[in-house]
Amino acid sequence: MRKLRLGAGILNQTPLDWDGNAERIERAIVNARTQQVGVLCLPELCITGYGCEDMFLSPRVWSTAWEMLQRIVPQTRGMIVAVGLPIYVTNGVYNSACVIADGRIAGFVPKQHLAGDGLHYEPRWFRAWPEEVVSEYSVDDESWQIGDLIFEFSGVRFGFEICEDAWVAGRPGNRMVERGVDIILNPSASHFAFGKHEVRQRFVLEGSRSFGVSYVYANLVGNEAGRAVYDGGALIATAGDLVAAGPRFEFADVDVVVADVDVDLTRTRRSSVHSMRADVCESMDDRIACIPGEICVPDTQIESCMADVTTVRIDEFTQAIALALFDYLRKSRSKGFVVSMSGGADSSATACLVRCMVERGLQSLGAGGFAAALGYLGGTDKTMGSEQWMAELFTGIYQATRNSSDVTLRAASAVTCAIGGVWHELDVDPIVESYKSVVQEAIGRELSWENDDVTLQNIQARTRSPSVWMFANLNNALLLSTSNRSEAAVGYATMDGDTSGGLSPIAGIDKAFLCQWLRAMETHGAGGCSPVPALSLVNEQKPTAELRPSASHQTDESDLMPYPLLDEIECLAIRDKLSPCEILTKLVEKPREENRSELIVYIQKFFELWCRNQWKRERYAPSFHVDDKNLDPRTWCRFPILSGGYQRELAQLHSG
Repeated sequence: MRKLRLGAGILNQTPLDWDGNAERIERAIVNARTQQVGVLCLPELCITGYGCEDMFLSPRVWSTAWEMLQRIVPQTRGMIVAVGLPIYVTNGVYNSACVIADGRIAGFVPKQHLAGDGLHYEPRWFRAWPEEVVSEYSVDDESWQIGDLIFEFSGVRFGFEICEDAWVAGRPGNRMVERGVDIILNPSASHFAFGKHEVRQRFVLEGSRSFGVSYVYANLVGNEAGRAVYDGGALIATAGDLVAAGPRFEFADVDVVVADVDVDLTRTRRSSVHSMRADVCESMDDRIACIPGEICVPDTQIESCMADVTTVRIDEFTQAIALALFDYLRKSRSKGFVVSMSGGADSSATACLVRCMVERGLQSLGAGGFAAALGYLGGTDKTMGSEQWMAELFTGIYQATRNSSDVTLRAASAVTCAIGGVWHELDVDPIVESYKSVVQEAIGRELSWENDDVTLQNIQARTRSPSVWMFANLNNALLLSTSNRSEAAVGYATMDGDTSGGLSPIAGIDKAFLCQWLRAMETHGAGGCSPVPALSLVNEQKPTAELRPSASHQTDESDLMPYPLLDEIECLAIRDKLSPCEILTKLVEKPREENRSELIVYIQKFFELWCRNQWKRERYAPSFHVDDKNLDPRTWCRFPILSGGYQRELAQLHSG
């Protein structure tokens, strides 16, 4: 038996936070040493942070990353540690893992497959390293090998698959196993999306099984750069068995997941698979010997531990957004959140997510740790509970016009008070009337609902914006926009009105799911957070903008279409890129309430509104990514502001 203790780091990093990132890396190394880890894998680009974007092309970033690496190197005595940083070689920048052995740099392995889909733009900044190529990297009078390398210590071989490398068909592990690699390290920056963790588990388990190796997957955690949320969830598997699974969505900045593996056992596995090729003529040029003075060998056995990583979609959403809000709050050094409470689903969900942030943070960090993380606020008591924190961090404001109802007022007040926030009620109807009066005098006629419907609706929404911004400024707080993805798809929002805000936490999720989440939060809570029974006042309503006179009985779905159908059309049109006719074919395949003629009307409405409102999506506040259907044009779904508007395709829809 050849026993070795492996470690997978989980870090909450921030782009270009040089000292903070280095300090967290050092804490992870100390944590691993305390647990007698021999080989520690840390997340991808952990020195710079993954989300530096165009700053990856800055020579100053390369040189500072190198400076930070020199700070970290001496901390690795008696260990092998892999850390990530950008490396400039010849005419390109490479996303690389640096292997440090016993306080000395052993070599560098660049990423071979770059992520360029969804919110990833790696090919904009990095070059993909060609397989089976080894070069030299020099600084001052020293040089090291860089390339498609494997490393060896005490007869044990290890290599790398860096994040995307493991997601492709021709993954580097296929070649490494032929060269007798015992361990594969995977430093990743893999953002959260619904169902994605299960996919990660599959490639880690399958890699360890089919390659006959021990596999270490390390990941970031938290809201690193503003939009992407990382869920942690480090994994260690050996010969097809998951032997360690780290926590997900934790608020702690640093964690190290450890497991003991038996190198001889995985070698037995490889030797018994006769279809597995063995490269007995391999060159020594691409193998680096790592010779630590005295690598840690564990003197105690760690029990195999596999966390329960199966979570429902509602719980994952709760945990991801709670963590994202917490990091956005503290990294922007804001002093709380302000929400314009309408009494409807979107603002209520946003408010409850702030409450979930506080509850999850206190559960994860404890009262003292939570207070320390928000220590920049000043004057906070380290024994404060969730109610006190909500009074400190959340303000809800209801702004009534003559078209507002007692139903929404009661709902907004009840939810804000139930979660412990500060409540304000304003009457902005006189301001709306003054705007109307000024414009009517200018145009020489009265505005009417018959002739000026959109104008009269929008002025109410826009009138609410200055007041709520004032509260945000008074509190030095973040104003949260409450638009959801379904509304973003069709532009069902008033620019500079209900879209006002610096952050839009629910813009990545559809309305139908939000309503489902609210029902769960009302009855039993979600993601470890307590229920909010006051949400019954929201859930019993039909979603409405409440901008027309009450006699019109305005609802969102009467203005648009049923939300589940809207979300289905959006998915087919934007995610799957189907034409209007193809979407109709798909929709009529399933039993539904709408007939063919109604579906044609709804499909046409969707495409017309989608094309007309790209300019709105360009101006929405930053949102969080939670699935593969995000409409954020900044990082996911690009569409021209001006286009032909699908006129030919919609004509075909009617002619068919």
